[in-house]
Amino acid sequence: MSALRSALLVTIAAAVLAGVVALAYGPRDGAVTFALLVALGGSGLLAAHAIAARRHRLGALRRQFSVGVVVAVAQLVLAVGAGAALMFVSGHDAVLGLVLVVFAGLVAARAAYLLAHGAMTDVDRLRDTLQAVGEGAREPVAITGSGDELAELGRAVNATIATLDGAERAQRNLMAAVSHDLRTPITALKLLVEAVSDDIVDDATRRRYLRQMGTHVTALSGLIDDLFELSRLEAGDVGWSLEQVRLDALVEETVDAMHAQADAKHVLVSAAVPAGLQAAQANPEKLQRVLFNLIQNAIRHTPADGSVTVRAGREGDDVIVEVADTGDGIAAADRRRLFEPFFRGGSDAARTRQGAGLGLAISRAIVEAHGGRIWFEDSTGGARVCFSLPQP
Repeated sequence: MSALRSALLVTIAAAVLAGVVALAYGPRDGAVTFALLVALGGSGLLAAHAIAARRHRLGALRRQFSVGVVVAVAQLVLAVGAGAALMFVSGHDAVLGLVLVVFAGLVAARAAYLLAHGAMTDVDRLRDTLQAVGEGAREPVAITGSGDELAELGRAVNATIATLDGAERAQRNLMAAVSHDLRTPITALKLLVEAVSDDIVDDATRRRYLRQMGTHVTALSGLIDDLFELSRLEAGDVGWSLEQVRLDALVEETVDAMHAQADAKHVLVSAAVPAGLQAAQANPEKLQRVLFNLIQNAIRHTPADGSVTVRAGREGDDVIVEVADTGDGIAAADRRRLFEPFFRGGSDAARTRQGAGLGLAISRAIVEAHGGRIWFEDSTGGARVCFSLPQP
């Protein structure tokens, strides 16, 4: 198909130019011009198609460019030779014309080399950088071009390198966090097992140690379950059934379930959801898991005599749910990272806080799996976390 298009292009161009010659010098000269142009153009494009079909045999792009220049110069030489023969010019004029054409071809070849050299240098840099990335290096590629396609490709490569570097750092941080959260209960279990095995320990102490061991085992089991669920969510392994969920009823039920924990900390938890709010398309169990995580997190960071309020409403085509507290709030620098696994924010002392730091990460994954998003809203006091859900 490409060869047919080239043939059609040569025929049309030759016919137009031959028509101009015919108008100026007569039909005979027009016919000769048409035959000459078709022969030269057809042979040149035929050679170009043959080279393009076998370019893998030529190897490097530099060699391919060189062959292309040779074909172009040969076309010029043939055109001048054929023109000199048909016009019956003197041998002197024909030789002079050929010399000029060859010289122009050499200049064109040098110009093509200079133009291609910079591009080939960038191609070499890209190749070397990608090879180094495959071997573990993360140095960005330096592209000399300012706005051409190779420069765009270089910027895309650098963006990919930055993403890989960030992913590797996140993986290292994740492994360090998992190691920390596993090491603490495992160390405690090891010490408790040694204590229980000691014959000096009395029965009452042994029973207390066994209860403590059960607590650590439960914490480990919960951490492993959360990690497994988070990995499935981030891998897109979601097999939930979606239905129309009445948010007013679900929020009220969830808030009622959190009253005992809130009362223990002397925190008031309430719901402010308008009756008859349009249902959201969601999985009720997973959505309630998100609400539990957000409310529990808000209670944990709200001082005594503070309050936590759950609101919901419609905004455009989405339902927006908000959990607001009267705690100390969240630093702006921590807001985006709080949805990362194991990130707790604040000082290093935050590592000693209750929880593994997976609640917000799991909430984000659940909300995004529903087609919504989750974020921290600006607040003059306390923290406000919101998430959206599409309406059916």
